[in-house]
Amino acid sequence: MMPLTRLLAASFLLLSVSLFVQPSVAENWNERDKLAAIVEELARLESLIDEASVHADRDARIRFRYDWLRRDLKRIRQGIEDHLDAPDTDPRAYPPVRGNYRQ
Repeated sequence: MMPLTRLLAASFLLLSVSLFVQPSVAENWNERDKLAAIVEELARLESLIDEASVHADRDARIRFRYDWLRRDLKRIRQGIEDHLDAPDTDPRAYPPVRGNYRQ
C-alpha cells in the first residue's frame, strides 16, 4: 500500500493539474468558437461586398477595389480556417493584406 503522505501528494498533484488544465481547455474551445464565428461573419460579408460592388460607380475617378478586399478577406478567412483545422502546428507565413482599397 502507498503511504498516506504519498497518496495525498499524488491526489494533490492530480487535483492541481486538473484545475490548471480544465480552464485552459475551456478557454481553447471558447477561442475556437469565436474564431469559427469570425469565419462565418467573413462569409456573410461576401454577399454585402457583392451588393456594394453592383452599385459602384464604374466611371468614378477613384474606385473602391472590391477584388482586393475579397482577396484580403479570403486570406484572413483561410488563415483562421487553417488554424482551426490544425491548431497544434507551427505558425505559417501568409502574404500581407493590402489594406488600402482605393485606386
